[in-house]
Amino acid sequence: MTMDDPASELLTDPYAVYARLRETAPVQRITGPDGSPAWIVTRYEDVRQALADPRLSLDKRHALPGSYRGFALPPALDANLLTMDPPDHTRIRRFVTQAFTARRIEELRTPVRRIADELLDAVAPHGRADLVAAYAAPLPIAVICELLGVPPHSRRDFRDWTDALVAPDPAQPGRAKQAIGSMLGFFHELLAHKRAEPADDLLSALIAVREEGEDRLSEDELTSLAFLILFAGYENTVQLIGNATLALLRHPDELAALRADPTRIGSAVEELARYDGPALLAIRRFPVEDVTIGGVTVPAGETVLLSLASADRDSARFPEPDRLDLSRDTAGHLALGHGIHYCLGAPLARLETGVALGALLERFPRLALDTAESELRRRPSARARGLIALPVRFGES
Repeated sequence: MTMDDPASELLTDPYAVYARLRETAPVQRITGPDGSPAWIVTRYEDVRQALADPRLSLDKRHALPGSYRGFALPPALDANLLTMDPPDHTRIRRFVTQAFTARRIEELRTPVRRIADELLDAVAPHGRADLVAAYAAPLPIAVICELLGVPPHSRRDFRDWTDALVAPDPAQPGRAKQAIGSMLGFFHELLAHKRAEPADDLLSALIAVREEGEDRLSEDELTSLAFLILFAGYENTVQLIGNATLALLRHPDELAALRADPTRIGSAVEELARYDGPALLAIRRFPVEDVTIGGVTVPAGETVLLSLASADRDSARFPEPDRLDLSRDTAGHLALGHGIHYCLGAPLARLETGVALGALLERFPRLALDTAESELRRRPSARARGLIALPVRFGES
């Protein structure tokens, strides 16, 4: 992505770039992540209103030729909630909420803590670890796969596939396409297995919904939904856990306050998500007609990128937004979206992050960074906000 600022700066220090844009050009035409044009929106009120504006479509059929369109997925993976509008979006989301219930999510609390403890047991004897590879990544993979009923042997492959999509390596231009093909084959096999041997898991429940009633899911919609739940369930949570842990280590007073009162973990997760959330940008949108955003007219069919990260650092909504304050009123933060496309997995992401942080801080009271700040690296993505690695040392348990 390029603009008047160096492209690399948006990858390495997006908050500084967004701060300048909020002041000077809060709705600006830029070059999108794939080199095609897009508009970026950076102020809180503009982003929040746009997230709920039905004139901004997620359906690629409204995109002008040459606009930034996001991932190029085959139809069997592309018929998901992030590419459609009502009434199809309403119909499919209703199916998911029937299976993705609050009870089912809350029942995962004990398994999440068990998985967290097992992962920490494995690294504790070493005294140090890369917290992304050893904890933040495998935990949400294990949880979402347990929820869906995905076999354990498939979990590592899925992490590699999602990494290839979110942060593609320019040196391996065919890797993303290979990952998509592998995922498609994987889901076809998994759905066939679940049909033959249904179990008490979310995927079996979705298959039952698919095959009952008149207004049911198509096969592509079912496959795409399984892909979205697994992809988003991993992608958002691994980044939120990593970003939150780093933010706490960088703010020892806030970390000490949280250790002193672990009951604050729920509200702390909200502030940590606002402060350094998992997504810099919402999914791209396409105006179905000319739309005025922040006083700027965006022509129909062009791509609109709404910066969740920038909105949550807007001082017009959050005083001293660049300061981590675990006692802050975070009501209305946009880290997990807003409107009808609000993150379906938000309750699960909150639960996992809270349990993961609670277990980590309880187990290692002397947790500390095990590298210089200057050595930390982010994944090269204009959309996702995540660490490549987070080296820590544990001290005494």
